[in-house]
Amino acid sequence: MDETLRQLGELLLGSIPTIILLTLLYGLYSVIVHQPLRRVLAERRSKTEGAVEKSRADIAAAEARTAEYEQRLREARATLFRAHEARRKAALDARMAALNEARNKAQGQVQAAKAQIEKDREAAQGGLQAEAQTLAIEIMRRVLAPAGAAR
Repeated sequence: MDETLRQLGELLLGSIPTIILLTLLYGLYSVIVHQPLRRVLAERRSKTEGAVEKSRADIAAAEARTAEYEQRLREARATLFRAHEARRKAALDARMAALNEARNKAQGQVQAAKAQIEKDREAAQGGLQAEAQTLAIEIMRRVLAPAGAAR
């Protein structure tokens, strides 16, 4: 057993430089590779999360602009509709005014024509009465005239 312990002691003594080198290698790995890698990964994660947050903010802003644009579009359409309605009403009013004016003018012409017809009727009636009187006088003269009298 002494031999085994001695061999075990030699092995442990021979492994000390390996243990020191392994510990040194682990320390160097931590300082040179592991810590910078962690720092880079943390930075990448923060940038990614920041980009995601920025994307969400950009999406929210875009949605707000879209809502504002749609609201302005609705307002513009309503304004156009009101203007179109006003033009249509103005056109209808102008049409009604022209129609009333034409109706009034036609009624005036009808009244003037009736008045002219009434004048013509009265003139014709007066002419007929005068002619009827002359015919009556002529008939009376012929009836009352002696039978053989020359004309």
